[in-house]
Formats: sequence, structure tokens, C-alpha cells
Amino acid sequence: MVTSLLTVMTKRAGYKTAILDADITGPSIPRAFGVKEPATIGQNEIYPVSSEGGVPIMSLNLLTLNETDPVIWRGPVIGGTVKQFWTDVVWGDVDYMFIDMPPGTGDVPLTVFQSIPVDGIVIVTSPQELVGMIVEKAVNMAKLMNIPILALVENMSYFVCDKCGEKHYLFGESHVNDIAERHGIKVTAQMPMNPKLANMCDNGEIERVEGDWLKPVVDAIVSSSSVGK
Repeated sequence: MVTSLLTVMTKRAGYKTAILDADITGPSIPRAFGVKEPATIGQNEIYPVSSEGGVPIMSLNLLTLNETDPVIWRGPVIGGTVKQFWTDVVWGDVDYMFIDMPPGTGDVPLTVFQSIPVDGIVIVTSPQELVGMIVEKAVNMAKLMNIPILALVENMSYFVCDKCGEKHYLFGESHVNDIAERHGIKVTAQMPMNPKLANMCDNGEIERVEGDWLKPVVDAIVSSSSVGK
């Protein structure tokens, strides 16, 4: 959801965006954008599928017969697929490419960091302290590999009651600012638990979502790049 919304919001800001779905074993980007047609494979190249709003997307789900077909691959094969999505896909003219990665510090992040010229990462967490510990591993991995951390996003941060309008922190107090302060991350954002937002994502309507939760992150992405300047 965070990858999809950042892509949509950056495109609304006037930039050409694309998504490389590097979550090979759990690809969900096509579903969020309502993309169902398969990618086109040429003699030596692969053509991404564009969303209704014109976002080129490449995901393993665009190459399988069914979106629920399991991918039972070992690390080297997964890593090779991620590299192929970068080298063999005809992306065209793109200002910002967002790469969606699975959680953790395993094969996919390592492959992305070592094989693709990454300008920066946005790390996603949730309020639970256990998740915060895992996220700090990702923060430390990025630092070890000299990858700039542009922002920290806390998903499922709170719920706004329809009746009283108050914010309720269902998973406990937010830790996003504490983690950010410990690691010198200047930009943070919080995403609410919102059934309407979740339904729109499930129904492939992510490009119709309205909300400014991630605007500070988009500003950080744009200001950190030569495109935004």
C-alpha cells in the first residue's frame, strides 16, 4: 500500500513514475492497481503493463497464469528475477521508479542494494515493539550498505472513530518518531487503519485514493533527487 500510494502521489505531483515489484513470492502491486493483463515478452525484452493512470508495472504476477500460483523458488532464482526485472524490462522514460520489497534483510533487499542504483529507501513499520526491532535491522542494513534512508512510515498507526472523531492507537503508542530520532531519520509519516482505504486497495482502485498522509515522504523523495531540482 505504501509503495503504491507513494507512486500515485509522486505521479500526481507531475512526475513519470513506475513500479518494480521485487516481492517475488508475495506480489500484490498489480491487484492494488487493478492490472490484470499479462506482461508482453519479446525476443530479448519484457514490456511492463501500464495501469489505468499510466504507471508502468512489472511484477511476477504479470507472468504467471493465475495470481494465486505459488512461487516456490530458492534465493538465487529470486535474486536473478529481480535483476531481470531491472535489466530486461523496457521501462521507457521514468523520473521515479519505486521498488516494492518484502520485509526483512534477506535475499531481495541485498540483491536490490547491490544490483540497482538505489537513490534512497523508505522503511515501513507498524506500532508494535517487536516490529520496531525488526525494522531497526533494516535501518542498520541500509547504513552498512551506504543507502540513504529518506523516510520512515508507520502503517496501521491509528484508527479514527467515525462517531467521536478521536484517534485510537489499537496497537499501542506510536514508536515511529523514537526510531527515527535514534537513527537520525528526519522524515516520518503515519498511515491510519482505514477500511475504505483497504477496500480501494483490494479492489484495484489505489489510483483513486485521496489523502495527504504520505506527502512529507513524497516531498523528501523529490527534494533528494536531481529530478526534483
